[in-house]
Amino acid sequence: MTDATSTQFAPQGKQVLVWDIWVRLFHWSLVVSISTAAVTGFVLGAPWIKLHIVSGLLAMALVAARIVWGFLGPTHARFRDFLRPPAAILSHLTGGDTGRHLGHNPAGGLMMLGLMAVVGLLAITGLTGLGGVLRTGPLLSLPYGIGEAGLELHEVLAALLLVMILAHVAAAIFESRRSRENLVRSMVTGTKERRPGDHRGRKVISHPRIALTVIALLAGLTVQVWQRDTGVPERAPVAVLDEIFAEECTACHLAYHPSLLSGAEWQVIMANLDDHFIEDARLDDETNARITEWLIAHDASTAQTRPAHLFANERESPTGSIAETQAWSDLHESLAEETFQHAPVYSKSNCSACHADAETGWFSPFQIKIPKETSK
Repeated sequence: MTDATSTQFAPQGKQVLVWDIWVRLFHWSLVVSISTAAVTGFVLGAPWIKLHIVSGLLAMALVAARIVWGFLGPTHARFRDFLRPPAAILSHLTGGDTGRHLGHNPAGGLMMLGLMAVVGLLAITGLTGLGGVLRTGPLLSLPYGIGEAGLELHEVLAALLLVMILAHVAAAIFESRRSRENLVRSMVTGTKERRPGDHRGRKVISHPRIALTVIALLAGLTVQVWQRDTGVPERAPVAVLDEIFAEECTACHLAYHPSLLSGAEWQVIMANLDDHFIEDARLDDETNARITEWLIAHDASTAQTRPAHLFANERESPTGSIAETQAWSDLHESLAEETFQHAPVYSKSNCSACHADAETGWFSPFQIKIPKETSK
């Protein structure tokens, strides 16, 4: 491997390698993954959540790999080459730092560290929200409140990251003009022109095999943790369907999970089974009482899922229709009205047409598949 420290022996004006191939791959891969996460998160919304999660996890993996390379890579990849004390950063910003830095200058190094830290925090808060709110991933046993707080912080950090990226781009343009070199191009080619007075860094030898081994071990550990902790937790966030309730309801339609309505909504439904959406679905008094008691005991206020928390607020005039709640409208606002009018969906209340886990009450984002229209 050609080391960037060969710049110490290169003639003046010669193009020398500064950014090794791994630093360049990291940089541009991170650009792609963050751009994808930003577009899917800020613009495209819920239907693209899978791609958003994948791009976010990729960004975190890239940062982890870059941290390893920051200790084991060549000269200008090392943290020791560009992380400087506050006095050096201030000196650079105020013009007291004479000489050009072949690698990251002190301010650029600080920005890089900040960007990596925010990406890491975004991954942590994203996984927290994914587990606590959407009940998916290695942290699905977290309380809903913690997951919700994680998502709120995730949104703040996402906005902060965009501001930092804009500042980073502006700084790159400014430094390119000030130093009379194209910094973006150098991150593509990996080379810069050697000039008199350059800060060339202290020569070190890279250890790519050790770095690759560490990265592989971290990747394997991550996969093991993810696979081990993505099953149903000991205290499931939703109730298992009562056998009698499931038997009676599935005779005509999907057994709607009790966490989809408030207790008041369920009381309305069970008290009016003689006119159950134009059908007579009356039960004997004992069965009706048992099912009613179970539904109220496991209503939306008791479950630890996002749909449950959205449906928990009781309406002034409950009708017992899930599709008439504001929460339902908010969750499905991106879907066209025609989706619920044609086969194989037919109705807004046919949850299982799109949610493979509808009867469980989990409503995982990974279990959503909008079917293609087959007929009117």
